[in-house]
This record gives sequence, structure tokens and C-alpha cells, in this order.
Amino acid sequence: MRVLAEVHQCDGYPVNWPDQPDEWLSQTSLLGVWVAELGGRLVGHVSLTREGEGDLAPGLWSERNGTSTARAAVVSRLFVAPQARGHGIGALLVGQTVEEARHRGLHPVLDVVASDTSAAALYERLGWQLMATVEQRWGPSQLVSIHCYAAAS
Repeated sequence: MRVLAEVHQCDGYPVNWPDQPDEWLSQTSLLGVWVAELGGRLVGHVSLTREGEGDLAPGLWSERNGTSTARAAVVSRLFVAPQARGHGIGALLVGQTVEEARHRGLHPVLDVVASDTSAAALYERLGWQLMATVEQRWGPSQLVSIHCYAAAS
């Protein structure tokens, strides 16, 4: 959670700091979690989950492919410590989730806040395809633009 707090302070991710960060990281529909170390320090994290409340990409992907959302796996909670960036850690973590999703016969998808341009740039460099940008209400006074991506087939 220390690394997550550093990322939140530096980048504003997650947009809304969770009341219970440990629960936010350990979602109920987990298929897997991976962390990265550099020089003996934890510097990155990513999760692979089933579709959860508020996930938009699984529905968009299933509509486009004429299949069930159960065939999608959601890449989420990706973050890399600010001091560890530039080593390809984000790409390695995303690659691990893609490999695991495909091993399970699932297609990887994800949602990212449109204002997180560095994350969107990473996914696009890795060949992910933007399916849509959707407005999502996160509260009575919070409307957020979300990019929905699918991994290349």
C-alpha cells in the first residue's frame, strides 16, 4: 500500500483514494495478482479479475464479438512506483496478465481514466485497441471519461 500511496500522490491514481486500500487491492473476483520487485523493493502491482461492478470494457468487447462477458478478463490495479519507471515494469506486468488470461481461454480488456494519458499510451504501445470512450458517473458530482481497451486478438 506504500507504493500505491506514492503513485496516488504523484499521479492521482487511483482518482479517488479508497477508504480501505487493502480491500481495493484484493478484489473479490480475482483470477490472479502479480507484483514486481526491483533491487529487492516492491515497485509494481497488477490484477486480473472477472467482470466487476462498474467495469465497462467487458460489455463492449462482448457486444462487438457476439459473446458473453464471461469470456473476458479485466486487467486492473496496475501501478508502478514513480522511482521505478522506465524499466519496462508496467509492460511486463501487463504481459503477465495477458498470458494468464489467454491460458484461461479469456480475452483481456481494461478500463482506464481518460486523463491518465501515460497509462493509455502504454496500452496503445502494447497493441491494445481502444473500443470506446464512455462517460461514467462515479458519484452525484463526479462524471469521469473512461477509455475502454481490448488486447489485440
